[in-house]
Amino acid sequence: MADYRLSFRRRFGASSLRNRTLRVIACSVILFAAQAGVPAQAGSIESGESAYARQDYTRSAAIFLRKAELGNAEAQTYLGYMYANGRGVPQNYVAAVQWLRRAAVQGYPTAQFLLGLLYDKGFGVKQDSVEAEVWLNLAAAHAGTKQRDYWTRIRNAVASKLTLAEVAESQQRALEWVPVGER
Repeated sequence: MADYRLSFRRRFGASSLRNRTLRVIACSVILFAAQAGVPAQAGSIESGESAYARQDYTRSAAIFLRKAELGNAEAQTYLGYMYANGRGVPQNYVAAVQWLRRAAVQGYPTAQFLLGLLYDKGFGVKQDSVEAEVWLNLAAAHAGTKQRDYWTRIRNAVASKLTLAEVAESQQRALEWVPVGER
């Protein structure tokens, strides 16, 4: 019983309250700087990738969050992936879909691929194979040489679940799709 109380004090004691207060102050300063038009200094995408490679997921999530909020599609994709897998942030498929969609509509192929997978499985969204096929089609069309074969196989596997009319609909929607930049 004494061990539990000691652990509780360490976790929720005065130092924890001090840390929460400092975090609130830091967030307020960042918000004030953003509203004042002064760009807040944030780590680069490369430093976020480096932290991720070192498995310092909490640090990389913080770096990617700052960049993602500014509209960076690569950071939004990383963050969406991290939410989908619970790395550095709590696993939350709804948040993953939100971040991946923001990057996907900007035309970022990796985000389009990951979003298509979430639609295919119904994680964070209602399962929709046609919508999955649209995103996977777009991703495969703009994939790099390393991803193209794999992404095409996944796209074709999802397409095999659809009727011919659904495949035609998804292809038409992909053809009409136009990327939209963030404001």
